[in-house]
Amino acid sequence: MAETPMFRFDNSFAREMEGFYTPWQGEAVPDPQIVRLNGALAEELGLDPARLDTAEGAAALAGAHSPAGADPLAMVYAGHQFGGFSPQLGDGRALLVGEIVDVHGARRDLHLKGSGRTPYSRQGDGKAVLGPVLREYLFGEAMHALGIPTTRALAAVTTGETIRRDGPQPGAVLARVAASHLRVGTFQFFAARRETDKLRQLADYAIARHYPELAGQDDRHLALLRRVRDAQAALVARWMLVGFVHGVMNTDNVTISGETIDYGPCAFIDNYDQRAVFSSIDDQGRYAYGNQPGIALWNMARFAETLIPLVNPDDADAAIAVLSTELDGFGETYLRHWNAGMRAKLGLAAELPGDAELAADLLAAAAGQQVDYTRLFRALADLVRGDATPARALFTDPAGFDRWTGAYLARLAQEGSDPAERAAAMDAVNPLYIPRNHLVEEALAAARDGDLAPFDRLLAVLSAPFTAQDGAERYAHGAPEGSARHVTFCGT
Repeated sequence: MAETPMFRFDNSFAREMEGFYTPWQGEAVPDPQIVRLNGALAEELGLDPARLDTAEGAAALAGAHSPAGADPLAMVYAGHQFGGFSPQLGDGRALLVGEIVDVHGARRDLHLKGSGRTPYSRQGDGKAVLGPVLREYLFGEAMHALGIPTTRALAAVTTGETIRRDGPQPGAVLARVAASHLRVGTFQFFAARRETDKLRQLADYAIARHYPELAGQDDRHLALLRRVRDAQAALVARWMLVGFVHGVMNTDNVTISGETIDYGPCAFIDNYDQRAVFSSIDDQGRYAYGNQPGIALWNMARFAETLIPLVNPDDADAAIAVLSTELDGFGETYLRHWNAGMRAKLGLAAELPGDAELAADLLAAAAGQQVDYTRLFRALADLVRGDATPARALFTDPAGFDRWTGAYLARLAQEGSDPAERAAAMDAVNPLYIPRNHLVEEALAAARDGDLAPFDRLLAVLSAPFTAQDGAERYAHGAPEGSARHVTFCGT
């Protein structure tokens, strides 16, 4: 009897989208070893974790061996990077191995990062190293636990190679799972070449895969913009509510599915600061924390441009007019999600006039005060329980917070619900633990030296971000006073 395949692939992109990729194989590596395997995700994908955690599984997840049923390929795309258009990017060090239909019936890509050079590598070596691979693993799982749509890591695999990145580092590959790897940049590649037939094929594939309710509609391509617009508006609102800074919101990092993708120079803010930037290459603050909603809209405008010949092939001006009208809805959608999320963070069950201003006034009071954003919202539950001290102590000058507290308590009194129930609901949406930047770097430094215990402990804490955990007090605090400014790099 033939052995059951390790993966049950059903590769629609390889099967239906010839001309949108180059078939490719990962490079052979001397000693692939799984260093961390996401067993829960493997089971969700209908895979056997024990079988994956073998030499055969390590070779497959490193890209060194193509498992039965795989159709490994490098996808092509373009993109605006820091505002400048690159007409060809593509998977320079990545492979789409194939697609798996998970136990819930959802189609998921299995994708490798760091598996070697491809036709789209330009001057790169196509490799990755262990630190950034573990970083993406950690952030993906943290975002998933926070309820934010995200790609996730199935495994981190070392290759047995030594790769030079500011000195010798252990080579590694990230095996990543996503709803798909279709990006705004994928559309831009074909739009820039005026390949309208392929653009239509891509749009219809994206609709069939992510928004099947639109299939067959006459206005389906306009409706596709609307769906992607709403998905991105909701996603970025969720980022803002937890203090996440993506760091590289280039159009090739914007998914059609609405998932967060590519955790390179990302970080969470400790202290509230709309201007917070962590990327070493974002000198102008283009992708600062407070700029993210506006950049998301800008990215949606670039997506809309690709759809002009599909929305109205005979009249570009008419197409631009209707696409622009849809873009006008981004702000309303974003604010609806942000306001709903902020009401939940503040413990407001009903929607009343003045709620948005109440939230804005709290943030205004925190601005410039070095107030820990995550701890502030967590401490508001204590205020609801009757103790304002934990929140008040976060302010250098609490006068503004004291004024805000009076308005807040008056607003709560308009609902009159049980304080204990309200506080519990707030704790369920305001995380106690986020990937604190100094702890992430501490864990990754230890991992590079062969000690994965700090990584495992941090990952375990972040997997339950809303629940107080014994012995985890240090994970709920920002960097020690006097720490150097946190800087991140494009490394994954």
